[in-house]
Amino acid sequence: MNELEIVKISATVIALVIAIIGHEIMHGWAAYKYGDTTAKSQGRLSVNPLVHVDPVGTILIPAVLYLSGAPFLFGWAKPVPVNMHTVLQNGGTNGAIAVSLAGIVYNFALAVLFSLMIPLLDQPESLAGAFVNNFVFQTIVLNVLLGFFNLWPIPPLDGANALRYIAEGQGFKKVVSFYDAIYPYGMILIILILVTPLSDLLFAPVRWIIKLLIS
Repeated sequence: MNELEIVKISATVIALVIAIIGHEIMHGWAAYKYGDTTAKSQGRLSVNPLVHVDPVGTILIPAVLYLSGAPFLFGWAKPVPVNMHTVLQNGGTNGAIAVSLAGIVYNFALAVLFSLMIPLLDQPESLAGAFVNNFVFQTIVLNVLLGFFNLWPIPPLDGANALRYIAEGQGFKKVVSFYDAIYPYGMILIILILVTPLSDLLFAPVRWIIKLLIS
């Protein structure tokens, strides 16, 4: 492995850590705005990555994807604890929806912010320049990927949580009951989708969004 490859891997790993840890912190921060101090009292609103590392999602899965030659890295941080009862008490279902979508908003906002840096990038003439270019590009890609993935309406993903609280707020009891019923099987559904050609169809908009942001 040469120096350039090490630089590119380092930039990608840092971009991934910022994407997944920031995503989780935003859930806790939004909940804190609605009076839930759970994450803050447990030190989980900290930017220290060590308190957010999930051995599987932050280390094992990204490593396996890289070593297997996957076209992208993916992962997750340790979920920030949120007391939705407190959020619902203080902010109602709108507060719960805001907490559910906070991480996704963070990811898309970060992707858009870094896309504004694309015109400022030059052809790298040093390792530092290669690091910056790769870091900007990977920040865009990984945040779009993470944000879009979490929009899927399958529990326990954020999109499903938001839809459940929207349904609860609108009095759609059957939708709420449906999500409560399938919640224990959500991860199985997600894994089945990810290992079938259906994932290519569901991830198709990601390619379009990335192309739009970097062009």
